[in-house]
Amino acid sequence: MNKINQLFAHCDNKKLLSLYFCAGCPTLDSTADIIFTLQRRGIDFVEVGIPFSDPLADGPVIQSAATKAIRNGMTLTLLLQQLKAIKEQVNIPLILMGYLNPILHYGIDRFCADAAEAGVSGMIIPDLPFDDYLNMVKPVADRYDLRVIMLITPETSDDRIRFIDEHTDGFIYMVSSAAITGAQHSFDDAKQAYFRRIDQMHLRNPRMIGFGISNKQTLESAQQNAAGAIIGSKFVTLLNEAYSEGAAKDSSPADLALDRLFDALSK
Repeated sequence: MNKINQLFAHCDNKKLLSLYFCAGCPTLDSTADIIFTLQRRGIDFVEVGIPFSDPLADGPVIQSAATKAIRNGMTLTLLLQQLKAIKEQVNIPLILMGYLNPILHYGIDRFCADAAEAGVSGMIIPDLPFDDYLNMVKPVADRYDLRVIMLITPETSDDRIRFIDEHTDGFIYMVSSAAITGAQHSFDDAKQAYFRRIDQMHLRNPRMIGFGISNKQTLESAQQNAAGAIIGSKFVTLLNEAYSEGAAKDSSPADLALDRLFDALSK
């Protein structure tokens, strides 16, 4: 069974936590250390960002991380090599998150084959049109037992959400707002109503809420209305700060970043 399906099948109502980081940032060789640290510290699954020069759905924090990663020399080919080298030591699901352009240049079939060989369980492609997903990507991904995770927003209609739910597997990524990524102080009444509306639809797939989660209020709101939360910009910021400071005596920079994230999520 795919690791994503295994995770949700056996989480026993635990509220899951997933973290995102951009491969190649803070350093070209930090990918393995970050993944190992998150796995050791109990993070349920990890989204590994594929850096791209024009990440339209992302805010300044992740845009800056992608720019730095590209300048450091990160490529999709190198990332898949890095993941393949550690796959026997990684037990949690890894999900590649990247835009369609680099994947098309790499080749859909080759990308899916190499991703599966590297131990990847799924992918998120924010700018992938749903028709192209159904006709071009899903048949190939299914052949390699990869899950393609689709996004919904507060502006996605109920009919569209049910159609997505019917034709996907793994989980549905609930974007907290139609805005770009970035930390938010709180989720307002409109977002809370959106969370409740989707919850009341009783979808087949579990849901994870992402975009804007950075403190106790936003984390608890996501966990109350879905299977768990996805944190990106806040963790990327803390990673950059920790790596710029260097490793502490008894912990890696990734450990330090995670300590600071947990502290922020408690307030």
